[in-house]
Amino acid sequence: MKFKIPRGTSDVIFEKAAKKQYIEKMAIQLFKQFGYYPIVTPTFEHTELFQRGIGEGTDIVQKEMYTFKDKGGRSLTLRPEGTAPVVRAYLENGLASKPLPVKLYYCGQMFRYERPQAGRYREFWQLGVEVLGSKDAFVDAEVILLLVRFLEKLGLKELELNLNSMGCSECGKSFSKALKKYLADKIEHLCEDCKRRAELNPLRVFDCKVKGCQAALKGAPLISGFWCEDCGNHFESVKSILDNVGISYILNPALVRGFDYYTKTTFEIRTPYLGAQNALGGGGRYDSLVEEFGGPSTPAIGWAIGTERVIMAIEELNINLPIKSNIDVFIAAIDGARDEGFKILNAIREMGISADMDYGERSLKGQMKLANKLKASNVIILGPDELNKGLCLIRDMNLGEQSELKISEITRWAKDKFKLRKVDFDG
Repeated sequence: MKFKIPRGTSDVIFEKAAKKQYIEKMAIQLFKQFGYYPIVTPTFEHTELFQRGIGEGTDIVQKEMYTFKDKGGRSLTLRPEGTAPVVRAYLENGLASKPLPVKLYYCGQMFRYERPQAGRYREFWQLGVEVLGSKDAFVDAEVILLLVRFLEKLGLKELELNLNSMGCSECGKSFSKALKKYLADKIEHLCEDCKRRAELNPLRVFDCKVKGCQAALKGAPLISGFWCEDCGNHFESVKSILDNVGISYILNPALVRGFDYYTKTTFEIRTPYLGAQNALGGGGRYDSLVEEFGGPSTPAIGWAIGTERVIMAIEELNINLPIKSNIDVFIAAIDGARDEGFKILNAIREMGISADMDYGERSLKGQMKLANKLKASNVIILGPDELNKGLCLIRDMNLGEQSELKISEITRWAKDKFKLRKVDFDG
């Protein structure tokens, strides 16, 4: 074959595509129930947006961004995450004039140049939510609850919610200074990347999976020892609200997530079914990012989750999603009956019933085989003899029963059979 798919990408077809659509559709229904509105941002943005938003010292900015220059010499980057574009859109479109908080959700492709592995691609899909304009701890609890409920509705079990607080910018400065001093004494035990991180952005050492770096962090100062009174009280409120609604969590003082914009509440959902790369998704507060982008002081919080990793977890648990994998009616029309068959086909589709027919001029036997492969539950058989009598044959493929029906009564039969059920991804 002349052309092959680029490394780190994947074709999503048939059953996997149906799973992806089901997950997205279910998520959107849940987002709407929680009062969130859709937002769609461009696939690429000006590079500086991510450099300033995510942080110059992060691995994403340093190593993983797909950056290019357009014909005008402008530096553009395929979006590696969704929060920075949402904040940019929030400011550029004057969303601060809407009733606050503004609650948004998105679904789209992200791009990161990293080593491909199970559930981790260079082009991947994310679902995410962002809430801008409220510092209320109940908002923190709501977005966490929304993430937990989403995964639970998919049938995922044994979920582990890790919870931490990064404190405010002042807490972060004190913590970063203490951590930098601690790492200076451990520098010979760090990998080359972490030696750079220890100087440029010491918090990023917590992201490293190298065993030597993890060992060096034993005994390191933790952010919880640097919280100001306000940050400590906020975190206690978040925990209390989660306790009140029955959401269990694990306090993880080493959880810093991968972006520099996080402040106060941070969280991550993990599953025991994905091995070492066990994080499904997560997020946190970013109370300074809107101001960093030139807007007014605006507290905000959000999360993102990778669709591919959710599908992996679902498949590991052998969860059968209620995905419709068959069609309701197949029209088997032969010889001169194809015109009438096509007319019936479209009348049935207009009723919201899934239907198909043969487009290869197969024999009746061949069409019945095709209907069986398509898992059609019913077949309408139409030939010259039936057409002359104004009749058709209806075969119930599940029961193996066949009966005659007047062509004029097909609409009534379809209404009774399917009760005007509309075609949907979840059947």
